[in-house]
Amino acid sequence: MKFGVTTYLWSAEFTPAQVPVLPELKRRGFDGVELPIFRPVGFDTRWIRRALDDNGLTCTIAAVLVPGFSLISDDADVRRRSIANVRDIVHVAAELGSEYVAGPLYVPVGELPGRRRTEAEWRRAIGAYQQLGDTLDADRVTLAIEPLNRFETFFLNTIDDGVALCEAVDHPRVGLLFDTFHANIEAKDVARACLTGGRHIKYVHTSENDRGTPGSGHVDWPGVFRALSAIGYDGWLTIESFGFSLGDLSAAAAIWRDIESSPEVIAFEGIEFLKKVLGF
Repeated sequence: MKFGVTTYLWSAEFTPAQVPVLPELKRRGFDGVELPIFRPVGFDTRWIRRALDDNGLTCTIAAVLVPGFSLISDDADVRRRSIANVRDIVHVAAELGSEYVAGPLYVPVGELPGRRRTEAEWRRAIGAYQQLGDTLDADRVTLAIEPLNRFETFFLNTIDDGVALCEAVDHPRVGLLFDTFHANIEAKDVARACLTGGRHIKYVHTSENDRGTPGSGHVDWPGVFRALSAIGYDGWLTIESFGFSLGDLSAAAAIWRDIESSPEVIAFEGIEFLKKVLGF
């Protein structure tokens, strides 16, 4: 396993101001960090790659679609621009040495039209991901699509639907992000949902039921880890939570209070718990 943590804990975007935390993350046992990308055009990868290399860390990429982009829009021009935007994100990930781009890359988080998704939207998503296949192969990047809970998206909520989507796309570099926070809301049994994801799970967010420190709530961690072992998963376990005062990002994640006394508590106590349960 590789252990990661999202830099969303400290900032909505990764900037030089967050570089001083990298040595401590390495010292505490993290293998890498999950970096956010909202707008890939003009994204400066050079100083980030240098900072990671200097601290013996690697990275993965967390990405969302900002308003104005959608892979399922009925507007063909919006879909075209959105596919190009995801391609640009994949290119940036490759430049940073990341093998994964993970996130709800279908519609912007919080877009809730007040209805179920349509069959046409489902087909558009399949077509969009299929169009991205050549780029993923060329850059050697895997796309891990994230189902979100019903309060954050209408399009993809369950691992079952995520599996159906991946099987329809039918590309080895298109898989799922399994997030314990969202599964804890949408699945009747979080561990069983993990088993359902099976070979399609390419990336894992280890998030407590309240977005706090892993191990401090009621997520069935032993069951989740047994399920991950059963499906042969040996990839990233990334702690995901969000800073407490990050403006639009905190609002999108509905963080209205200090979940713990500090972001460092979530990261450092979280990795201690994960390694203890896994026997590292």
